[in-house]
Amino acid sequence: WTGGPYGEGSRMPIKATRALLSAALDGSLKNAAMRRDETFGFDVPMSLAGVDAKILNPRDTWKNAGAYDAQAKKLAAMFVENFRKFEPYVSAGVKAAAPKV
Repeated sequence: WTGGPYGEGSRMPIKATRALLSAALDGSLKNAAMRRDETFGFDVPMSLAGVDAKILNPRDTWKNAGAYDAQAKKLAAMFVENFRKFEPYVSAGVKAAAPKV
């Protein structure tokens, strides 16, 4: 979803989804300038052909940035909690890549 949670926002545009997947598969993401997502810790392209740059930073698509922050932290905490059952089976590097909550 973009622009807010389910019921307020909208589905991610299919053209953007396709452009992101194509860039991942054809290797063009390797040369893209990236920013690190502060909550989830993964790299996100700052721009990509065929994708509105605004949706590459989901926080910018929400009317209420504080509501986005709260929802992102909630989702990250849910991920961390769910991942605990897998921790005995993964390396320290995988554990270190978990979201920061």
